Amino acid sequence: MYASLRDALLHGEYAPQQALRPQELATRHGVSLAVAREALLRLVGEGLADRLPNRGFAVPATGAERWKQISEARATIEPMAMHLAVERGDLEWESRVRASFHRLAGTPMHDRDGDPHLSDAWSEAHRLFHRALLEGCGNDVLIAIFDRLWTDGELARRWAAALSSLGRDALAEHRAIEEAALARDADLATELLRHHVGWTAVALNHRANMEV
Repeated sequence: MYASLRDALLHGEYAPQQALRPQELATRHGVSLAVAREALLRLVGEGLADRLPNRGFAVPATGAERWKQISEARATIEPMAMHLAVERGDLEWESRVRASFHRLAGTPMHDRDGDPHLSDAWSEAHRLFHRALLEGCGNDVLIAIFDRLWTDGELARRWAAALSSLGRDALAEHRAIEEAALARDADLATELLRHHVGWTAVALNHRANMEV
């Protein structure tokens, strides 16, 4: 049940703030109430659901303060790690960055034409590219923080990416970051990454305003 519900949340099958009732989900998926609650608690831990006092569980809101805080934290941590990676990264780091960008560029963003939601394959390639960029920093603590923030912000990225009307070219952004990093231009790479990371918060704010 956990995997099925997680997939449904990431693919937009539940609306923001929609209730996630354990008994209904248990019946739908043919599992016990205990299993349903355990799955929901795992999703809460990943930032894909909220646990509400005396009200059960629900899909997070697009305008939640959490997304702004995650974006702010990423815009602080990732450029720092990026700057260190450009300064410290070796030839193996360069190879990983090139390979991860090649995978990202060659992976379809969507499973079907006209589907606004990101494919799981592209989302994983996206994560690996961003992680590869930062791994050259040589600081395991920064990478662990990146991993946590990435997991916590996955739903927000999926929602933001569905706003194709904002006219964003994600591949061009990633290519520019890769080129700056491999050219060892630390200042440019960090500035491009900071702008890139901040886009999710901008897109969600736009969506939240549309829903008012």
